[in-house]
Amino acid sequence: MPKPVVLVSCDVKEIDGYSWHAATSIYVEALVQGSGVIPLLLPSLGPAIDIDAVLERVDGVLMTGSRSNVHPSLYGGEASERNGPYDTRRDATTLPLIRRTLERGLPFFAICRGLQETNVALGGTLVGEVQEIEGRRDHRAPEAETQDQRFALAHHVEVRPGGRLADILGEARIEVNSLHRQAIGRLAKGLAVEATAEDGTIEAVSVEAAPGFALATQWHPEYWVGSDAASARLFAAFGDAVRGQMEAGPSPRTAG
Repeated sequence: MPKPVVLVSCDVKEIDGYSWHAATSIYVEALVQGSGVIPLLLPSLGPAIDIDAVLERVDGVLMTGSRSNVHPSLYGGEASERNGPYDTRRDATTLPLIRRTLERGLPFFAICRGLQETNVALGGTLVGEVQEIEGRRDHRAPEAETQDQRFALAHHVEVRPGGRLADILGEARIEVNSLHRQAIGRLAKGLAVEATAEDGTIEAVSVEAAPGFALATQWHPEYWVGSDAASARLFAAFGDAVRGQMEAGPSPRTAG
């Protein structure tokens, strides 16, 4: 049986005088191992890419995390050196991609920056340096020598009873990692909160009108997909949704 194809967002990196369109290996390997799909990287070329033409050829979309932040001008904020770095070429590609993916009803999974992009794409806002807000914990990655230490499970989140995430995880409380400075400010219309940290930070959302899998997490389940039960369930559920989409055939092209 052929395997389904999942579109993966890319950062733009300047390396050795070249612009590279790239996604870290952790995401693509998690898709292969945890979801059983074929990853396909989408270069961040903005309007030069015919988004609908691409979406007609894939079975799902994964939005990756990144060190860069969504540019504040896209949600009414002000850019600053402290809030950066930014990747405006990624923004110009991913925000339209998110809207069209959801309009077409394709399986959709967004992680970290991907969650933040989803909120902005649908009209919400972000807050920066969440650790400086009174009553919030420090959600940044710890100073560490290894990636295993940086991505270590760091705090608990409470999963909303009866929600889409709860249906997948079968648990009311799970432990997650934490590597972010930004968080959701005003939640976009059409998104439902699926999990929150103990300090009230929104840690997962779903798209209310989506016909199937359409989830975003602030944490990084891709890193522990091979050893953490909750992470494995998320990627397995996404894989099941994508296989179902492949069997159903191309999603309809809706007006956008």
